[in-house]
Amino acid sequence: MSKRASDTKIVIRTYRPSDLSVCRELYLQLVQWHRQLYHDPTIGEPDPCSGLMNHLREHGEENLWVAETEGVIVGLVGLVFKDDEAEVEPLLVAESHRRQGIGVQLLRHVTGIARKAGVRYLNVRPVARNWQAIQFYYAAGFRTLGFIELFQDLRGEFKNEPGPEILGIPFDW
Repeated sequence: MSKRASDTKIVIRTYRPSDLSVCRELYLQLVQWHRQLYHDPTIGEPDPCSGLMNHLREHGEENLWVAETEGVIVGLVGLVFKDDEAEVEPLLVAESHRRQGIGVQLLRHVTGIARKAGVRYLNVRPVARNWQAIQFYYAAGFRTLGFIELFQDLRGEFKNEPGPEILGIPFDW
């Protein structure tokens, strides 16, 4: 039986430089998940953790938080502020600690920070094939579509799979 976050004390705190190696490992799990979802081992190349490093460089350590349990970092969440909006990016929980409520706690934490900062819209952008993330965010109250990003593979390298239907139009993903 897996423990729930409520069974174990979760501490959410601001990222520290000493957290980098553990956070890189967590971020690599996210990249590997995207590689699986899209059957593409090149996602994130040449540096799979460049997204994390870019966040730190462009948005600062003060906009990144970690979840700790028993002294071990098990989750990571960031906020990207722009005008009166903010985007949750990234949000990830260690594979070994998923489905224990940690992601919900991280999301609540940054929602509170965004609210206090006067943010009007809080956005999330899960990749289309990550239906688990879409369901998670939907359950957390993200129910308004803002943007839909479409792309076309000009090289013919992308492996399409049947995707959802939107407005009666069938899409691949």
